[in-house]
Amino acid sequence: MMPDSAPQPGLFDRMAPFAMPPVGAHEATAPEPAPGARIVVLGNEKGGSGKSTVAMHVVVGLLREGLRVGTIDVDSRQATLTRYLENRAQTMERLKLPLPMSDHRLVARSKLPPSEAVADETARFEATLADLRTRCDVVVIDTPGSDQTLARVAHSYADTLVTPMNDSFVDLDLLAKVEPVSLRIICPSAYSAMVWEQKKARAKRDGKSIDWLVVRNRVAATEARNKKNMAQALDALAKRFGFRQSPGLGDRVVFRELFLSGLTLLDLRERGVKTALTMSHVAGRQEVRAILHAVGLREAPEPAPDPTAL
Repeated sequence: MMPDSAPQPGLFDRMAPFAMPPVGAHEATAPEPAPGARIVVLGNEKGGSGKSTVAMHVVVGLLREGLRVGTIDVDSRQATLTRYLENRAQTMERLKLPLPMSDHRLVARSKLPPSEAVADETARFEATLADLRTRCDVVVIDTPGSDQTLARVAHSYADTLVTPMNDSFVDLDLLAKVEPVSLRIICPSAYSAMVWEQKKARAKRDGKSIDWLVVRNRVAATEARNKKNMAQALDALAKRFGFRQSPGLGDRVVFRELFLSGLTLLDLRERGVKTALTMSHVAGRQEVRAILHAVGLREAPEPAPDPTAL
């Protein structure tokens, strides 16, 4: 059902060309969609940031909008998105549920010698993407939490790059090193440098740009010093590195529970799904819709309903 593919200068120097983005470029307003299949890449070199969870909810959200969605998993070691979709297929079979499914591909790392692996992985990824582009409106790509050839190539094809990160300075270190007292940006991180390299690769290939959206997951509901300092640091980084920001998914147990069934919060009203909706479910659905809106793939989310309406 989900075929695997065939076997498959210094930091400051690299970041020197960083150009200041236009005023307001860090605000969560997506550009006009490009013609043809839209490529959305979930990227982050830190595990546990929620990439696959965000990816799956974005995929199902788009499917429920009536769009044809293709998915590519280039993390063949963990293959979280692939396993999520496999769990979904099993639930559909077990409960006889006609749930929407994406056209999925897993592109594995090459088994060839290092001298040939880069060309092999690049060729297989590009062939897979070209195939899905001919039949889909949107292609969503999940990448590994490490620096690999397939991750770099996938980033270079992104129309929109979505980087989920937990709301902590441990995760912020993914983007840049920050002075602890003044919160001044000391230097960009290796991941930011990689994104910049792929932006240049994209511009050289077809003259187009990558819209970078940083999604803050697990933001505390209450005001706290960490939350305020994170917002200050991210605002500074957004202006420097040219990314937009959006709220992400809350720290809800339901997101972790749904993986085994392959379901998302957008599936829970399906006939046959025996889950009573709570306010946590409703709030989570709104968070998913807000991400889709920030990416530029749906209208603004509707206001959350009154709790008594449940």
